[in-house]
Amino acid sequence: MSDPLASAIVRLREAGIAGPRLDARLLWEFAHKSDLPPEGGSEALFESLIVRRAAREPLAYLVGAKEFWSLDFAVGPGVLIPRPDSETLIGELLRRHPGRAEPLAILDLGTGSGCLLVAALTEYPNARGVGIDSSAEALAYARANIAAHGLQDRATLIESGWLDGAEPGFDVVLSNPPYIPTAEIDGLEPDVARYEPRAALDGGPDGLDAYRALAVRIGSLLKPAGHAFLELGQGQAGAVTGLMAAQGLQTPEIGVDLAGIPRCAVVKRQNRPM
Repeated sequence: MSDPLASAIVRLREAGIAGPRLDARLLWEFAHKSDLPPEGGSEALFESLIVRRAAREPLAYLVGAKEFWSLDFAVGPGVLIPRPDSETLIGELLRRHPGRAEPLAILDLGTGSGCLLVAALTEYPNARGVGIDSSAEALAYARANIAAHGLQDRATLIESGWLDGAEPGFDVVLSNPPYIPTAEIDGLEPDVARYEPRAALDGGPDGLDAYRALAVRIGSLLKPAGHAFLELGQGQAGAVTGLMAAQGLQTPEIGVDLAGIPRCAVVKRQNRPM
């Protein structure tokens, strides 16, 4: 009798999955933890999950969850999957605001799953936050994640154009904007190109459209001593710094991710010294 797990590993490897053994094991465990009869039900679910993963549907969508900043987040079709690169923004926020008791006002533009907002509010128990996204699908996940982490009293979600619904007066602005050049999206891994929401990826012809829009608004959204923390695509630090400077903003620091890649632009208004 064939071993379904061993067979699944082979099938995922042939489909081009980078970590076929880990993915097969995680899907096996997920299928056998589900509330299904032990015989037949779990096996049928596992088989369906392997078929979908071999078609390059993201693992996070299949199991409905992704870890970010050591916290669990519900995810699924219609919302960008949280990535370790984005944790750089939270790390830079903590460096700028080491006092965890600060009553920060935090704005998350394009909140998606709410991972940045939830992580920030978890680190700052006296902070309050607003998350804005134009996608009702994404906000449904953000709402569920905020509730799962007990933050309903400190977080507000707004469905709006991600630069239209915010009012001034924030100590912190967080954003992981779309920054992939349009022509490059179809060349990404199939897991991303076929399944993740294009609006959360497509940064326009040069990948910088969102930063142009952000540069116009950040100064009015921040308090005089506030900072924005913007995720960057690889190689975009210089261009983004220039866009911010053209709108009277400083980028005194660029935070790097764990691979040493410039990943977070720290932006402030020019009318106050550091």
